Amino acid sequence: MFSTRGWQPHDLADPYRVYRRYREQDPVQRGDGDAWYVFGFDDVDTVLRSPDFGRGPGAPVKPDRAALHRIVQNWLVFMDPPRHTELRRMLGAEFTPAVAAGLRGRIAAIAAELVAGLGNNSTPLVDLVADFAAPFPVLVISELLGVPAEHRGWLRQRAMWLQEASSARVGHRADGLDRADRAARDLEKYFGDQLEARRGGSGEDLISLLAGARQRGEATTEEVVGTCVHLLTAGHETTTNFISKSILILLDARDLFERLRSDPELLPMVVDEFVRYDPPVQMVSRWAYRDFSLGGKRIRAGDKVVLVLGSANRDPQRFPEPDELRFGRSVGRHSGFGAGIHYCLGANVARAEAEIGLATLLQALPEMSRADEPVCYGSDIIFHGPIRFPLRVRSQR
Repeated sequence: MFSTRGWQPHDLADPYRVYRRYREQDPVQRGDGDAWYVFGFDDVDTVLRSPDFGRGPGAPVKPDRAALHRIVQNWLVFMDPPRHTELRRMLGAEFTPAVAAGLRGRIAAIAAELVAGLGNNSTPLVDLVADFAAPFPVLVISELLGVPAEHRGWLRQRAMWLQEASSARVGHRADGLDRADRAARDLEKYFGDQLEARRGGSGEDLISLLAGARQRGEATTEEVVGTCVHLLTAGHETTTNFISKSILILLDARDLFERLRSDPELLPMVVDEFVRYDPPVQMVSRWAYRDFSLGGKRIRAGDKVVLVLGSANRDPQRFPEPDELRFGRSVGRHSGFGAGIHYCLGANVARAEAEIGLATLLQALPEMSRADEPVCYGSDIIFHGPIRFPLRVRSQR
């Protein structure tokens, strides 16, 4: 029976053999917790796009963590229409390709500053996750929100504590949840104060945009504060995982590493294939709102359905030779950013972060290599990526 728990370290590092076994056995089957697990691309895509499935019971946080519960229940990812539609429409204009393009200069500056710290380290060994991949996306979204530079270290720490509540770093241990609840309380007050300070202003940052929406009655204070916190944390774990796993792939494919160093214009195509090949989010859940036939199975209203995105992206019926990296595939979309109404809002910014982050690392650290210590994956198969990545660096002088 398929389960999201109890994975062995070698399977966490490479879950795709496990997925293949279950997909070939039965692409739609019952698993842990009496949920349905869906492994094939077409079935996964159908559920992601169908109005017959939604986010169900809401945010997975118990009310005894009051601040965390208040914050998370106002996250876009846990909403259904019409509330989801209204909030997403309000935010959509801030995440267009044009906005992402306008951010590229600042993203590059953030990446360069972090990489300079790696190269100037007194030891040749660094942790790619802690020293670059984790702080990088938090600093980028802080720029988009319009957070003052002097507050970003404080916010970064609390964003990481909050993300830990659902990540491999602490799982659902009580100490991690308590720390996340304290972080939620701090962030709730911080963004509430920021909204008040920008009331009636004309700033072009996201906090100012949301302050205006609240003032016009288009969103409640709770929704706006929850959205600010969600934006700060949503792309954190995913971009961290993506950059770490991409460098891992490139260190095992040195010819591609050198090719991208000499021709960074290839990066958009490469990033898209990396997202298909090893997506940072492996699974998402939906609940059936009415009876539905899927893969020859009868899904009943109220059933939980877990969509295994990592398996869908390796489905040979969709992607020829799915376990090979093939740049410029002609088969079209994959499930790495989701699909339907919950398609990743920040996909354009995430692509820019990935392209610039990888380009900066490759150019500044051409001699980087794996350290003798192993890359350590967390126990969370859903948010999939290394939690520690010892890297030997030699900065280009």
